[in-house]
Amino acid sequence: MAEETDIDAVLRATDRAQGPYHLQFPDGFDHHRALARVQALTERLRADFDCPCVVDTGVQDASFHATVAVPAEATAAGEQITMRLSNHGDFAVVAAEQPGCPVDPDEAEASGALTSADRRTVETAVASLGYVLVPEPALHRPYDGVTSLGTHTSPRGEATWWIRFFDYL
Repeated sequence: MAEETDIDAVLRATDRAQGPYHLQFPDGFDHHRALARVQALTERLRADFDCPCVVDTGVQDASFHATVAVPAEATAAGEQITMRLSNHGDFAVVAAEQPGCPVDPDEAEASGALTSADRRTVETAVASLGYVLVPEPALHRPYDGVTSLGTHTSPRGEATWWIRFFDYL
């Protein structure tokens, strides 16, 4: 996972490289390649957790193209583990989800909702396919990049890096 001190630079560089008019996906985004990687990730997780995963690739009007989830019954802690895959910078986020509430992996481990073994398994699978793991807390900070997010805001009424790279637009 990118170090917290470096992640700001990575997010900003990706935002600038994409240009201010590339809200949903950058020029040259290869949807077929992205879907092939989702399939590879899904197969890897199915083998690692010995279960089918839930996959959503029917995403439209968003800055991400897929969500992959390991079902709660397949994890040691009994909580679903979700990965969201951005259209930008090969970014990925891993989150442990409690009912209706995404939880940062560090918080989830501390509370027992995610085991370190399951976290390592998921993060290794994601990284092995070339995704850049982005810590979720870095994404919930106010967005101050070059792209105009217009009316796209969080429930608190502010634009965030999460919206820029991992949300519906």
